[in-house]
Amino acid sequence: MGENVLQNTTTKLSGQDNLTIWMLLISGFVVILNETVMSVALPVLMREMHVDASTGQWLTTAFLLTMSVVIPITGTLIRRFATRFLYFVAMAAFMFGTILCAAAPVFEVLLAGRIVQATGTAITMPLLITTTISVVPAAIRGRIMGRISIVISVAPAIGPTASGFILQYFTWRWLFLFMLPIVLVAVIVSFYMLCNVGENTRVKIDLISVGFSAIGFGSVVYGLNSFGSHAATAGVSALPAVVLVTGFAALAVFIWRQLRLQKTDSALLDLRVFRYRTYSVSVIIISISMMAMFGIIVLLPIFAQNVLEMQTLEIGLLLLPGGLIMGLVANPVGRAVDKYGARLVMFPGVLMTSAAMWGFALLTQNSPAWYLLLCHIVLSVGLALTFTPIFSSSMGILPKYLISHGSAILATMQQVAGAAGTALLVAIFAAVAGGSASAQTNPEQVAAGASAAFIVGVCIVTLVIVAWFYLPKREAAVAG
Repeated sequence: MGENVLQNTTTKLSGQDNLTIWMLLISGFVVILNETVMSVALPVLMREMHVDASTGQWLTTAFLLTMSVVIPITGTLIRRFATRFLYFVAMAAFMFGTILCAAAPVFEVLLAGRIVQATGTAITMPLLITTTISVVPAAIRGRIMGRISIVISVAPAIGPTASGFILQYFTWRWLFLFMLPIVLVAVIVSFYMLCNVGENTRVKIDLISVGFSAIGFGSVVYGLNSFGSHAATAGVSALPAVVLVTGFAALAVFIWRQLRLQKTDSALLDLRVFRYRTYSVSVIIISISMMAMFGIIVLLPIFAQNVLEMQTLEIGLLLLPGGLIMGLVANPVGRAVDKYGARLVMFPGVLMTSAAMWGFALLTQNSPAWYLLLCHIVLSVGLALTFTPIFSSSMGILPKYLISHGSAILATMQQVAGAAGTALLVAIFAAVAGGSASAQTNPEQVAAGASAAFIVGVCIVTLVIVAWFYLPKREAAVAG
């Protein structure tokens, strides 16, 4: 199975398809924003709900676990159910979970709300990517994928800032309440305007695969997060290793079963997507980039708070320009992809990302705030020049019957890679800074630990440059 030369030169998107994509983009923006507001809010929620750090962390861990369990199933769900049906199921789950969180009288209800929210979030992003690739002509795919890059970049940037602002002037319940009107308007408009995309087939959902997928991906994500948590608190436990081994064993069985089921076109995740070199290399590049990005998202606030002595809202504002600039350049980057090809546009992106990581590695106690801001802006532009081309080329190469599986695998790998990057960089940070709580608030030790972690991040990002050379030089896509 090969990579055929690009054939579709249409340069227009119908009004109905354009509206469908915009509705999914708005919904995607809100669900990703919701995913990132919790990092700043955790200390407040722990105090209000009277729980300790290990318990409070489950608000994030449970969200990630649910995402890692549900996302692999979305490839089959998108093939089986209509776009409208899946969209409204996802939004209903997200809205119900948000209402539960906003009204939660105790921690357990808040946790349940986060799990329900994650179910809706897990469906929304693969549905957005699959729909976009299915309806957008290849000749303008880069600029439309640029819109998705805006959602992926701006929402996480605004999340901590919005969270800090709300917590400073309102109660924590408004973290959830302010999202409801946006989602409600999108749902009402979509009810009248959203159309179904593609053809559905009555594929059977293999429950055995669902089970091994849930155990495998769930255990790997939980094990990686636990590894990072134990490292950060100087805890010694065999649990993360046992969970990881269990997860990898379950994934081995899951992969074996998919290879058998895909012969009859009934796999939960069709692994034939990896027969396309562009897609395979793109998954590696995205995974490596996510490892570095998620690790930085965790460590930068720690450095800014304990070394630069910045307040929560100040940290959010410091990180905001990078995300906004990343969003602003996403559309021009998408147009450049359409004109010059993904490989050429991406190369300066991987170089800028590496340069930014070196800048972070050189941070010291005496580094000014503007230096941190500059490094973050360079990183953001570098990631924009990486994500938009790679999303466009990776999904555009797949035939239509594999697109839903490709988007599900891509989204799953982002979750796993993010957990791995966080666990690895936090573990390096803790090993150098010292495991005790007092050591991890000491400016000198925090600076040393962060620098060591960022050096490891540089090594990780360097692998992106290596992978770039394996991308095909000639742009290609599958026509049907």
